[in-house]
Amino acid sequence: MSTVVAQSLHVFGFRSHVANNVFFFDEQIIIFPSGNHCVKYNVDQKWQKFIPGSDKSQGMLALSISPNRRYLAVSETVQEKPVITIYELSSIPYRKRKILNNFDFPVQRFISMAFSPDSKYLLTQTSPPESNLVYWLWEKQKVMSIVRIDTQSNPIYQVSFSPQDNTQVCVTGNGMFKLLRFAKGTLKQTNFQRGEPPNYLAHTWVSEDKIVIGTDTGKLFLFESGDQRWETSIMVKEPTSETKHLEVIQESESLIQFPTLTSPVPSYEQVTMTSSHSQLSLPQVFAIAAYSKGFACSAGPGRVLLYEKTEDKEAYRESREIRIPVDPQSNDPSQSDKQDVLCMCFSPSEEMLIASTSKNQLYSITMSLMEISKGEPAHFEYLMYPLHSASITGLATCIRKPLIATCSVDRSVRIWNYESNTLELFKEYQEEAYTISLHPSGHFIVVGFADKLRLMNLLIDDIRSFKEYSVRGCRECSFSNGGHLFAAASGNVIHIFSTTSLENISNLKGHTGKIRSVAWNTDDSKLISCGTDGAVYEWNLSSGKRETECVLKSCSYSCVTISPDGKIIFAVGSDQTLKEIADSSVLREMSAFDVTYTAIVISHSGRMMFVGTSMGTVRAMKYPLPLQKEFNEYQAHAGPITKMSLTFDDQFLLTVAEDGCLFTWKVFDKDGRGIKREREVGFAEEVLVTKTDMEEKAQIMLELKTRVEELKMENEYQLRLKDMNYSEKIKELTDKFLQEMESLKMKNQVLRTEKEKQDILHRERIDDLLDKQSQELQDLECCNNQKLLLEYEKYQELQLKSQRMQEEYEKQLRDNNETKSQALEELTEFYEAKLQEKTTLLEEAQEDVRQQLREFEETKKQIEEDEDREIQDIKTKYEKKLRDEKESNLRLRGETGIMRKKFSSLQKEIEERTNDIELLKGEQVKLQGVIQSLEKDILGLKREIQERDETIQDKEKRIYDLKKKNQELEKFKFVLDYKIKELKKQIEPRENEIKVMKEQTQEMEAELGRFHKQNTQLELNITELWQKLRATDQEMRRERQKERDLEALVKRFKMDLHNCVAYIQEPRLLKEKVRALFEKYVQRADMVEIAGLNSDLQQEYARQREHLERNLATIKKKVVKDSELHRTDYVRIMQENVSLIKEINELRRELKFTRSQVYDLEAALKLTKKTRPQDVTETVSSEDLPGIPPTVRLNEQEETGRIIEMQRLEIQRLRDQIQEQEQIPGFHPLAGMRLPSLPRSEVDFEVQTK
Repeated sequence: MSTVVAQSLHVFGFRSHVANNVFFFDEQIIIFPSGNHCVKYNVDQKWQKFIPGSDKSQGMLALSISPNRRYLAVSETVQEKPVITIYELSSIPYRKRKILNNFDFPVQRFISMAFSPDSKYLLTQTSPPESNLVYWLWEKQKVMSIVRIDTQSNPIYQVSFSPQDNTQVCVTGNGMFKLLRFAKGTLKQTNFQRGEPPNYLAHTWVSEDKIVIGTDTGKLFLFESGDQRWETSIMVKEPTSETKHLEVIQESESLIQFPTLTSPVPSYEQVTMTSSHSQLSLPQVFAIAAYSKGFACSAGPGRVLLYEKTEDKEAYRESREIRIPVDPQSNDPSQSDKQDVLCMCFSPSEEMLIASTSKNQLYSITMSLMEISKGEPAHFEYLMYPLHSASITGLATCIRKPLIATCSVDRSVRIWNYESNTLELFKEYQEEAYTISLHPSGHFIVVGFADKLRLMNLLIDDIRSFKEYSVRGCRECSFSNGGHLFAAASGNVIHIFSTTSLENISNLKGHTGKIRSVAWNTDDSKLISCGTDGAVYEWNLSSGKRETECVLKSCSYSCVTISPDGKIIFAVGSDQTLKEIADSSVLREMSAFDVTYTAIVISHSGRMMFVGTSMGTVRAMKYPLPLQKEFNEYQAHAGPITKMSLTFDDQFLLTVAEDGCLFTWKVFDKDGRGIKREREVGFAEEVLVTKTDMEEKAQIMLELKTRVEELKMENEYQLRLKDMNYSEKIKELTDKFLQEMESLKMKNQVLRTEKEKQDILHRERIDDLLDKQSQELQDLECCNNQKLLLEYEKYQELQLKSQRMQEEYEKQLRDNNETKSQALEELTEFYEAKLQEKTTLLEEAQEDVRQQLREFEETKKQIEEDEDREIQDIKTKYEKKLRDEKESNLRLRGETGIMRKKFSSLQKEIEERTNDIELLKGEQVKLQGVIQSLEKDILGLKREIQERDETIQDKEKRIYDLKKKNQELEKFKFVLDYKIKELKKQIEPRENEIKVMKEQTQEMEAELGRFHKQNTQLELNITELWQKLRATDQEMRRERQKERDLEALVKRFKMDLHNCVAYIQEPRLLKEKVRALFEKYVQRADMVEIAGLNSDLQQEYARQREHLERNLATIKKKVVKDSELHRTDYVRIMQENVSLIKEINELRRELKFTRSQVYDLEAALKLTKKTRPQDVTETVSSEDLPGIPPTVRLNEQEETGRIIEMQRLEIQRLRDQIQEQEQIPGFHPLAGMRLPSLPRSEVDFEVQTK
C-alpha cells in the first residue's frame, strides 16, 4: 500500500436531500450528512469528527439515530444494491456494529428508517414500486415482519415508532396515513380512513397515542389512536414593512445570498411537481418536531410555527413564528428567505432548535432568547456559515493567506479560511460562475462567468470587480505561480492576460475541442492544456507556440498537471487511466480499476500524487507511481470530484465535487508524520480597503463621537432633574412617617392600659379555678380508695386459680416429654436409613461434579481469555455510558417536573372519569328496573301460554268427537253410490276426450325434447364463441405487452442516442458510440429478416382478424334466426295451452252441473227415505256387502281425480321449462304474453263430500 495518508479534517457542505438529515447527539453535538460522510459537529467548540460511508457507496439516502444515542443507522446504495449500516457511536473510532445487505424480498433502496424506543428494533421503508415496510430485530439481522404498504406506487415520506411502544408504528405518504401494530409476528393496520386522504408530508408523535400530521395544503391534523381529534389550517402571512426594515438592519452586515434553485430532495421534488398551480400559494408542511410544550412545524417557505397545548388538552394554539432572515445584499432580497424547511430537531434540553432547508443551509435559534422578544416574529441564525447549494465548479488557493476560493452553479463566489474553518467572504451574481482562480497574494481573484471574465479585489467585507473582459463561456482559468499572468480558456482558445497591465498578451489556438484544464509549470515559462479532443499540449509563452503535443482521440481529458521539475505531464480522462506524458509521447498508463479519474494534483515536493474519481473517492499514491495497485482510497464525496488542489506548503489537500461540499484533508506519511514544508512562509494579515470606505468609516466615527458627547450632556441633565425630584419625594415621605409614628405611640399607650385590666381579671379567674380543683381532688381520692379494696380481693382469687393451672400444665408437659422421646427415637432410625441412601447418592454426584469441574475449568480458561478482552471493551463503553447517564439524569430531573404536571392533569381526567362512572351507574339502575318489568311481562305471557294449551286440549277433544260423527256420515255415503254409477256412465265419453288430450300432451313433450336439444346445441355454439373471444383477448394482451416492451426499448434507445449527441463535435467518439448502439440494439438476424417479418406479421394479423370478424357476424345471424324460430314455436305452444285450458274449464263447469244434480238426487233420496224405510234398509244392506260393483265405480272416480292432478303437474312442469328457456342468453319471449293462472280444482269429490 501507499505510504501517503490523507485524513479528513473539515468539511464545508451539507446534503439536504437525505431523509432525517440533522439531529442532536447530545446537548452540544449534532450529526448531519456531508459528502459521503456523517459529520459530528460541536456547536460550541466548532470541531468536526467524521463517520465515513461504506466503500463504493453511491451516497446516503436516509439516517436514523437510536433513542439512547448509541447507534446510528445509515441507508446507502453500494454498487446498485441497498445497504443499511449500523454504527456504534460510543466507540472511537466509530465501529460498524451490523451491516444489513442480504434481503429475501425485492428492494431498490431504503428511503426512511426509525429505531424503536428501546433501540432493539429497526423499522425500514423501501421505495416504490415495492413499498415494503420491514420490521427488523437488527442485532440478529432478523426480519420480524414485512408488509406492503402501498400498491399504487405513491411516494412514502416518513415512518416512525411510538415513543413508548415498540409495537406501534406510523407510516405517512401521498394519500396515506397508516397506524400498524406488531402482534403475533405480523404488522396489522389499526386505523381506517374515510374519504379521499390528502398528501401527508410529515408527522410526529406528541404522546404515546397522539400524532400530529402535516399536509401539502397547509393543514395540521391531530390523531389519537387513529381517530381525528383536532384540525387547523396554516394561514399565509407576509411580513410587514416595519419587520422587513428591522430584518434589513439586523442583517445589514451579512453578505449571504441564496440562489433560486430547487432542492435535490426527492420528496420535495415530487411534492412540488404534483402540486397544482392553485396550491403553490398554500404552505407545505415538510417537517414537524415535537417538544414538551407542543410541536414546531414548517409553514411554507422561510417560516416555522410553534404550537403549544391549550387547556383543552386535545387542541393546540399557535404561540410563536420564526422566520429565515432576509438578505439585503441578495439580487432578489424578497426571495432570499424563500427556503423550504425540510427537517427540524430540538436539543435534549429543548434549549436550541435546528432546521435544515432545501438550499443546503443549517439554521439555529435559542428558545430562551426567543421567548424574551414576544409579539414579533423571531429569526433564525446560521448554525455555522452559509454553504453552497449546488455543484461546485471552481477551486483555488493562494500562498500568502490560508484562503480557499470556490465558485458554484448556485451563482455564488465564496472565500473560505482553512486555518480557522470559517467563511471569510461571499457574494452572489446574476450568472453562473464556472471557474475561479486566486492570486498568490490572496488579494485578487479571477472568475469566469457565462458572459464575462471578471478580475476582482477581495476587500475586507466585499468582493468588487475592477476589470471585465468579454471572454464568453470561460470554463477554466488560472493565475501563474508568480501571479503576474493569468490564463483563461474559452472554447478551444486560451487567452493569456497580464495582471499588471491588465492587457491580453497572447491567444493560444490549436485545440479542436473544448479545453477542460490548464496548468503552469514552476517558473511560469510554459503552460499545459488538455481538452475533450484528446489532445495534451505544452505551450511556450515567449513564442506562443506548441512545444510538445500528445493526441489520443479515444480519450476525453478532464484534468492535467505537471511535475515540479517540468519534465513529466500527468493527465486523466474518460479512458479510465492515468497517463505519464513526456516529449510528446505517453511513457506509461496506469489503470484506474473500473472508475474514471476526474481530477489530479501533484505535490510541490514531487513525492505525492492525489487523484479524484467519478465515484467521489480520493486516491493517495506515492510518486514515482507504483507498478501495482498501491494506493490508499478514501471515501469523500457523494458525487464526482470536480476539482482538487494542494496548499503551497503541501500540508492540506482540498477537494470539491458535484455534491456541493468542500473537504480539507491533512496529509501525512505512513508513520503519521506531517509532510515537511519546503520553506516557511508566514501568512499575511493585510487586507484591502478602499479609500472611500475608509473615509466613510472615519466620517461615521466622527458622527458617533459627537453623538456620544451629546448623549452624555443629556444624561447629566436628566440625572440632575431626577436628583431634584427624588429629594422632594424623600422629604414628603419623612413627614408622613413621623405623623404615623406619633399616632402609633398613642395607640400603644391605650393598648397597655387595656392589658393591665385584662391581667387583673385573669388572676381572679385563676384563684376561683384553683379552689374548685382542690375540692374535686378530695372527692376523687375517697372514691378511688373504695375501688382499690375491691380490686385487691379479686387479685387474691386470681392468684389461687393461677397456682392450680400451673400444676395441671406441669403434668401435661411431663406426658408430652415422654411421647416426644419415643417419636424422636423412631424418627432417628428412619432418617439414619435415609442418610445412608443419600450418602451413596452424594458420592455418585461428587464424581459427576468432579468431571464437570474439569470441563468447567477448561471452558473457564477459554471464557476468561475471551472475557478479558470483552471487559476492556465494556469498561470503555460503560465509562462513556456513565457520563451519558449523568447527563441523562440531569435531563430526567427536568422531565420529572414535566411528568408531575402531566400527573396533575391525569388526576383531573380521573376525576372526570369517576363522574362519568357515577352517571353510568345511575343508567344501570334504570336499566335494571326496565329488566325487572320485562321479566314480569314474561311471566304473564307464560301464564297465557298455559291457558292457551288448555284451550287447545279442549279443541282436540271436540275434533275427536267430530271425527266420530264423520265416520257415521261415511256410512250414509254408500247410499249414494247407485246414483253415482249412472253419472259415471255419462263421464265415460269425457274420459275418451281426456285420453285424446293426453296424446296431445305427449306430442307436446316430444316437441319440448326437440327444443331442449336445439338449446343445448346453441349453448355449445355460444361456449365455443366465448373460448374464441378469450383467445383473442389473450392475443391482444400479448400484443400490448410487446408494444410496451418496444416502447421501453425505444425510450432506452432515445436516452442512449441523446448521450451520443453530446459527442457530435467529436467524430471519432461519435462513431464509436453509434457502433456501440448498433451492436446493442440491432442483431444480425434482425438485419436480414426484419423487413420481411414485419410485412408477414401484419398480413397474418389482418387475415386472422378478418376471419374472426366473419365468424362473429355469421354466429350473430344464427343466434338471431334461432331466437325468431324459438319465438314462433313458443307462441304456437302457448296458443295450444290456452285452448286446452279452455276445454278444462268447460269440463269443470260440466262437473259442477253434475254435482248439483247429485245434490238434487240426495234431497230426493231423503224424501223417499221417509216414505219407504224398508227399501232404504235393503239398499244399505246391499251396499254394505263387500265385492259389490259400486266399489269399482268409486275407484274410477279416484282415477279421474288423479288424472286431473297429473295434468295440473304436467302444466306446471311446462311452465318451469318455459321460465328456464327465458333465462338462456339470446332468447327473448314475446312481450306481454303470460299463461293464465291454473285455478285449484273444485271437482275433488272426496273433499267436497267431507
